[in-house]
Amino acid sequence: MVDAIRPLEMSKLVIIHDLKDENDRPALERWFRRYHVPEVLTQTPWMVRYLLYRCVPAPPGAEAFGYFNYRVHENWVLDNSVRRGTKGLLSMTRQPGHMDAIIVNVPAEPTEDFLGAGVRFDDHTILRWLIAFRYPDGVSPADGDDWYVNVHAPQLCEIPGLTRFFSHKAYVQDRPLAQADDFVQHDDLFHRQWHRLSEMWFENNKGWVDGISRHLPALTPPVWATRDSFPFLIPGSEFISTFILEKPDADFTKEATSLYC
Repeated sequence: MVDAIRPLEMSKLVIIHDLKDENDRPALERWFRRYHVPEVLTQTPWMVRYLLYRCVPAPPGAEAFGYFNYRVHENWVLDNSVRRGTKGLLSMTRQPGHMDAIIVNVPAEPTEDFLGAGVRFDDHTILRWLIAFRYPDGVSPADGDDWYVNVHAPQLCEIPGLTRFFSHKAYVQDRPLAQADDFVQHDDLFHRQWHRLSEMWFENNKGWVDGISRHLPALTPPVWATRDSFPFLIPGSEFISTFILEKPDADFTKEATSLYC
């Protein structure tokens, strides 16, 4: 009997960075361009997109929502199962300076589309609120998702000025990234399992402030909430967010080359 062929599922590895000291920016920018990007391309020759977004300043009050201020990288591959180990590779160049980062591996297509599927490009300007979160220790992803998908998301759709809202259920990682500790020393967040990556779009900073800070609708907390108010998760520990615009600043699969063959 011939096994059924499993269809490919394009995935993207989303890495959100937080710069701790502005004095480190020049060195980190050089490191990304000269070393890290070419080395990643060398180690992942099957990558089809390697996008860079620069985080934009947070709207007033948004820093309290676990705001990460530096970069968002998206590494797209044709199938989530295509991941290389560490054998046969050179160690990556060490990162200068200090920054924190989180990694979320998700299907390229959202698993849920809650609001705005009919919105077209010229209907609104786009400020993307990118949110990664993990359910508290002891809460199963199934129980967490039951609240998020069936209770929380429908209520969030009532936020004034929200134009688009969708979410990706993250893959469960069975092993750490190859050689991560060889080239960078991150805080504990880097090694955590994140459960979801969601996007909420507003027209601009004012739209976010009006919707989140001034006119947030009544929201039902989960029974396991670790915080009394929205987002019912601990910012900076269970809830990380940042803001990007609609267009990436670079696609390194088109603009950079591998460091060695």
